[in-house]
Amino acid sequence: MLDINFYMKVDTVIENIKNGKLSCTQEIFNALEDIRSQDPVVYNIETTNRCNMRCKMCPRTTMMTRKIEDIDKETFIKIVKQLKPHSDEEWAEWKKYCEKKYGISEDDEASENHFFLYIISKVIQLHGYGDPLLDRHMHEYVKILHENGFYSYFSCNPANINLELTYKMLDMGLDYIKYSIESVNDEVHKTIRGEKSNFTESYRKIKEVIDYKHRNNLKTTIVITMLDLNRTNQKEDYDKLLEAFKDLDVYIYLKSEDCQWYRKDFHGTKSIHWSEVCKHPWMSMTVKSNGEAAMCMEDFNNEIVFGDVHESSLKNIWNSEAYREFRMKHLEVCKGMKCNEQCDMKLIGELIG
Repeated sequence: MLDINFYMKVDTVIENIKNGKLSCTQEIFNALEDIRSQDPVVYNIETTNRCNMRCKMCPRTTMMTRKIEDIDKETFIKIVKQLKPHSDEEWAEWKKYCEKKYGISEDDEASENHFFLYIISKVIQLHGYGDPLLDRHMHEYVKILHENGFYSYFSCNPANINLELTYKMLDMGLDYIKYSIESVNDEVHKTIRGEKSNFTESYRKIKEVIDYKHRNNLKTTIVITMLDLNRTNQKEDYDKLLEAFKDLDVYIYLKSEDCQWYRKDFHGTKSIHWSEVCKHPWMSMTVKSNGEAAMCMEDFNNEIVFGDVHESSLKNIWNSEAYREFRMKHLEVCKGMKCNEQCDMKLIGELIG
């Protein structure tokens, strides 16, 4: 989820920085604190960091050194019980905001920015640096979110589909599931995501999932994405993907690549999220598979951690001195900070003249 109230209010702060009305770091810090919610909003809960893929565009493949762990059900419930979904009134204001600022309506066709504004903003993501399909308890987590009024979503590798477990997730009320497909050619797919990946078998299983959804009148939205890796024949491959799914009930789009710093071949982005300044220090937190509360899901080795949900409440962590110091460092664009060196997003502090 995003703290959509903060997101809507921060535009004024950013504009005041750009026009010089706010130039002192402490003044900017105070302005952001004034609009930051004292209640935490969780962007994602990484239930597992297990993954059997070897994706060439993912820093997990060669740089992640943390222990492989799964969250436990009691901890998951504890986290969810400390959160609250958006109200209908908040969501109505958010829709007006998105239409006015971005010209994108909730009823518009699929795109990466529509997905960010109208899906990412309201769901609790159940993935991080692992594949949720390898978590055998995922259907239970979906049920817990559903029972507590939250929208559920995760992104995964379709080569890992276990139909029996996937059907359970759909039965429990899974709202969105995203399958990442990089090519309609199995060999090309393997060069991008590793030997465990494929298209042919994944495509067959996805069609079975869609069929199950229809036969049982379920609501889950099946999302299909291909990453724009700026590779030869990218458009041709994406057109073939569109053709393969053209008569099927899916939400499909070409997604800009995250973590371009990792491959050091930045080729731009069409994503609102990655084009705008990073709001996460004031807008949301992430809970990792070991229970650590981190600033961001992109922190693959848990280097920026503010607490442990086993030991502290989310609210205490969110309002802690450690978090406060980090927010100031973000504004000061401190050298050596991971956010400067291992992320494509710009910091609000970089706007200060």
